Amino acid sequence: MRQAGRLAVAAVLTVAATAACSSPASPPPREPGVQVARGRCGVGWDRPQGGEQTIDVNNTDSVTMEVELVDPASHGIYAEIESLAPGTTRAFHLVLGNGTYAFTCLPDGADLETGPSVTISNGPAKGAAAVAPVSETDLAPAVKIYRSHVAAGLASLAASVGSLRTELGSGNRERSRPAWLTAQLAYNRLGAAYDTFGDSADAIDGLPAGRPGGVHDKGWTGLRRIEYGLWHNEPMPGLAALAGRLSSDVASLRSGFDKERTDPNDLPLRSHEILENTLQFELSGSADQGAHAELAVMSANLDGTKMVLDAIAPELQPRYPAWAAVQSELAELKRLVDAHHRGGVWAPLESLSAHDRAELDGKLGRLLEDLAPIAAIGEVRRTQ
Repeated sequence: MRQAGRLAVAAVLTVAATAACSSPASPPPREPGVQVARGRCGVGWDRPQGGEQTIDVNNTDSVTMEVELVDPASHGIYAEIESLAPGTTRAFHLVLGNGTYAFTCLPDGADLETGPSVTISNGPAKGAAAVAPVSETDLAPAVKIYRSHVAAGLASLAASVGSLRTELGSGNRERSRPAWLTAQLAYNRLGAAYDTFGDSADAIDGLPAGRPGGVHDKGWTGLRRIEYGLWHNEPMPGLAALAGRLSSDVASLRSGFDKERTDPNDLPLRSHEILENTLQFELSGSADQGAHAELAVMSANLDGTKMVLDAIAPELQPRYPAWAAVQSELAELKRLVDAHHRGGVWAPLESLSAHDRAELDGKLGRLLEDLAPIAAIGEVRRTQ
């Protein structure tokens, strides 16, 4: 598993909440600029207009801050801007329905502050929906469920690596290849535990890219290194030794997992990143080291994504109107990918027709679009 860059969620929450937003022929009107600063949160927004609006927010302070447009009664969030630097302006774009609004400012190193409330009465009856903020306490049950799944998955991984080590030790290359795939998929099904695994992730599943010696780098180990050797006819005793190192790395990961903390933010964030990585590494072919198992790995990554979504569903499903669509798209993509697994053999990605490849790319792209707001909605936020 390879960690992608953190999602830019400043506008994603607005997109998720603004189901009533249309696509007008001309740009929506801009509200007068709003100024935010310590002690002056939401200055200048005295007579807001309803309907589709773009609101410029200017940080006039000397510190960076987060800014949210909220329902002051419920603290539900309509839109947010993360890391608004001093002297900079960024914009909210959303439909303002009838109701009461306020700006909340969260300056670095200072307490949260909520500005004056304003009421809109000339807007549509239904505008952007306020999303209830998520706390660490809210996500604690999800983390517990997810960690229990990972613990079970690590046991499965250890057993698979043990079988791979045995096959490599026997010197039988043909039996070792499916044993490698079983172990690789067991690792990918672990899903979202990027930061929790620390350096172990690179030791177990690292790629040669960026290493001084490339595929011949002495420090490259793990499942992908064994894949390279199996499909490039390297001597079996050397691969068996690599499997011994892999077995030790997995055992170390298992023994230390109970002591490691899983950040609650990881689960909503990785629900998108797992498949973002799939697009970047598997569907580009850049992760392949000879097995051409891209679709098999993609299938396992879909399993890992579902495990994350199932864990966070009790908290995030009520907050995200497109949750049912995400589940449907995920199941449909899983069926599409698994259709290329026939007679116990996975079709290589390069063997797909142009039509099948376009369908695969299109459905993954759509799913990634609909997964992206989950990271923003599920982000643990400051409340004071």
